[in-house]
Amino acid sequence: MGTQTSKQAFEEAQELIPGGVNSPVRAFKSVGGTPIFITEGEGAYLKDVDGNKYVDYVQSWGPLIFGHRDESIESAVIEAVKHGLSFGAPTQAETELAKLVVGLFDSIDKVRFVSSGTEAVMSAIRLARGFTNRDDIVKFTGCYHGHSDSLLVEAGSGAATFGSPSSPGVPADFTKHTLLAEYNNIESVKKCFADSDNIACVIIEPIAGNMGLVPADKEFLHELRKLCDEHGTLLIFDEVMSGFRATLRGAESITGVTPDIVTLGKVIGGGMPVGAFGARAEIMAQLSPEGPVYQAGTLSGNPVAMAAGYAALSKLKQNGRVIDVLNTRAVRLVEGMRDAAAECGVTMQIDTRGSMFGFFFNENPVKNFNDATKTDAELFAKFHAGMLKEGYYFACSLYETGFISTAVTDEMIEDTIAASKKVLKEITNG
Repeated sequence: MGTQTSKQAFEEAQELIPGGVNSPVRAFKSVGGTPIFITEGEGAYLKDVDGNKYVDYVQSWGPLIFGHRDESIESAVIEAVKHGLSFGAPTQAETELAKLVVGLFDSIDKVRFVSSGTEAVMSAIRLARGFTNRDDIVKFTGCYHGHSDSLLVEAGSGAATFGSPSSPGVPADFTKHTLLAEYNNIESVKKCFADSDNIACVIIEPIAGNMGLVPADKEFLHELRKLCDEHGTLLIFDEVMSGFRATLRGAESITGVTPDIVTLGKVIGGGMPVGAFGARAEIMAQLSPEGPVYQAGTLSGNPVAMAAGYAALSKLKQNGRVIDVLNTRAVRLVEGMRDAAAECGVTMQIDTRGSMFGFFFNENPVKNFNDATKTDAELFAKFHAGMLKEGYYFACSLYETGFISTAVTDEMIEDTIAASKKVLKEITNG
């Protein structure tokens, strides 16, 4: 498989774009090699500039639940474009998509659309602070909520609870109100509440997708809800990644825990840049122009993006069994890969939620980010390179989730398992 044109494209890009990419993970630094430059997608497949074809298990990091160039979504986008790309004014398309979202989430009475997941989370936290008149927030190590300043934190020295900036350019003053807890560890959350009586919200990925796929334990989420209620703190479920991927009606429908605010993205854009945040009417009433909490965006509710999202969500709602079918394929994929790994003397931890799947080359189950860091990174990099060579495109980071689309067939799953067995044998025998 030749990749010379991708290599040339990457060299050219690096002359003009920092690192040659517009989002860091795409640079392949954690897996080695040269990033593949894509020319087109069709169904389950990607094609690169060298003419190579890959079964795509990234699906643009989640939004393409019906695969690339789904006919109904593509038609909706083309029709919308005929009427204009952007107006900076209200359209009925926004209301129609809002009806779908509100109708599927019991915790959401009203929703506001933005242009990215980062923007959705940033706005949701501002809303929570405005509603509670408090400043501090709690987040969990290993959960990613976008690149806004207050969320780019790492653990402080020793037993410090408050985070310090994890990126240059972020003043310490911006993160001093961010407290860090350990995922699936309720005692670490209790410590945060013991350290501060000024916590506006706790934000969590109920199905974490940015330390690999690590779902929160139901018992942990119930205890988290109880703690928030006891302290008058809002609970935010960040479902930018898991929303409409893990289940049709949100993590609340499978955990029994109702959040105060939900952030969404990915699938609700059908491949276009869209994010959203929603809550019960009382909370959303604090948002401008109804209330004092300001949030705005020129391209929020973009008519083309709304059309794509409406087509995607409508199709998903009309085909309620889709997520169950995709979960069956996801389970078969990771179980088959785990068995193949075991034959080669390699231990693999696996999990799925709906159309999301994850795997770790770990000896023990993964329950939090500390567990995830014990993954054999060298083995993952070799596995990724080998699967790419075989024509299978997996996320280029051991801390990312994989996705199944409806365009991925049972035959493709079996072929992927066979390829994984071949690659792992080559690695362990080499």
